[in-house]
Amino acid sequence: MANHKSALKRIRQSETKRVHNRYYAKTVRNAVKSFRSLTDKKEAVEQMPKLYAMIDKLAKKNIIHKNKASNLKSKITKYASTLA
Repeated sequence: MANHKSALKRIRQSETKRVHNRYYAKTVRNAVKSFRSLTDKKEAVEQMPKLYAMIDKLAKKNIIHKNKASNLKSKITKYASTLA
């Protein structure tokens, strides 16, 4: 157990941030999964900028690593280009 008031506050803050970060990371994972289930190229091209923005925001806030963001965006682009 923590010995200082500041340590107790830090525990509360870190738990709040952890839950917040997990929510946004899960939201992006679900968005990527739903994007990969698309079969229409036109629809995929429309959704790509929104998905890019979501991924970039997570990378900017260090919720995901910047290289992971780049890899996700690359794979999304590659998938969209393979659609007929």
